[in-house]
Amino acid sequence: MTVLPISVCMIAGPEAGRIRRALDSVAGWTAEIVVVLNQDVADGTDQIARAAGARVFREAWKGYIGQKNSAAAQATQDWLLGLDADEEVSPALRDEIIATLSKPAAVADFAAFSFPRCSHFCGRWIRHGDWYPDRSVRLWRRGSAAWAGQEPHARLQVRGRVGRLRGDLLHYTAVDLAHQVTKGLAYADCFVREKTVAGGTAGPFDLWLRPWWRFVRGYVLRGGFLDGWQGLAVARLAAFETFLKYARLREARVQAQGRQRP
Repeated sequence: MTVLPISVCMIAGPEAGRIRRALDSVAGWTAEIVVVLNQDVADGTDQIARAAGARVFREAWKGYIGQKNSAAAQATQDWLLGLDADEEVSPALRDEIIATLSKPAAVADFAAFSFPRCSHFCGRWIRHGDWYPDRSVRLWRRGSAAWAGQEPHARLQVRGRVGRLRGDLLHYTAVDLAHQVTKGLAYADCFVREKTVAGGTAGPFDLWLRPWWRFVRGYVLRGGFLDGWQGLAVARLAAFETFLKYARLREARVQAQGRQRP
């Protein structure tokens, strides 16, 4: 198999139970794998990564954005591929990347490439609603992009033209409903911290209309109903998480005002 000048860039906490699938999906056709581990990881994730040929670095947690940029800074190849421990490059996407980057003239005008991400949830691949195609920019020329955005949702800011690939990046998002609810709570905490620093608040529109619109958009307009009961769960959870974020923000503002009173 052709080995491409790609540095796979990963960040991870204690991921010994699932990082091997991600590593196996890029082994043999990428020139380099870089893994930045949280400093306190002690479950053997580092040993699994090294056994797969990865260069492993331990660093104190700087947030998703800071950690991802740190992993990118360690890369030595011409192209970088961002991959999370709960993801897998599908054979179709792998073959498409190989075919694309094997033609230098065809990619000369592009600084990066995006591709769809397909999530596995409660026994089903979700292919409709707000979760799909979830197109993300994950493959870029070294030096042409940097991670930015709002924690925990890091995104690449690209300087240059972005091409589009069709193969799916596979995402094993949550093992069950409880796991997804827990993730929603963590995301709400990050949202509240960011908005509080920026002086944000939540009004009736945020508490009433945003959650309703999120459900209608995902389940009805974007066809979430086609994904069975899992599609309904995804849309319901998205609406609840939207309400939770703004309710927690409103709660934080009320609590802050209470502390300021004599």
